[in-house]
Amino acid sequence: MESGFFCFNGSILTGNHMTAFNQISVRTPSHSCLLAISHEIQDYIHKIDYRNGLINLFTLHTTCGLTINENADPDVVHDLLYRLDKLAPWDLSADKHREGNSAAHLKSSLLGPSLTIPVKDGKLVLGTWQGIFLGEFDGPRTRTVFITTI
Repeated sequence: MESGFFCFNGSILTGNHMTAFNQISVRTPSHSCLLAISHEIQDYIHKIDYRNGLINLFTLHTTCGLTINENADPDVVHDLLYRLDKLAPWDLSADKHREGNSAAHLKSSLLGPSLTIPVKDGKLVLGTWQGIFLGEFDGPRTRTVFITTI
């Protein structure tokens, strides 16, 4: 699955400690997708030379979310999206939200808006099969993910 466009903005150095508040922009290619963003987050960690601590990712949107899941077999992404569609079908006549995207709001709530991931020796601490994903449920759009190092 092809990743969207990413760009980095600013960081703050304080004394001998680096506290970075930054963001990346992610262009999603379709209405519903799970985009792998682990490489972009790892590139950011490398760019600011962050060695050890925690990194928090937070999205500012109510119709997308963040998750960690298997990043080896693309069938897992397919199956996750399929099952989310079964849990929250797009068009239900009982939905009252005027914009018609209640399913996207529910899927976003199921994934959640944030993740906190350890960083050790300049590398994300993820399991062998794990990857970080941005879940898009009302796209295509440009999404913002804030990054805070702790």
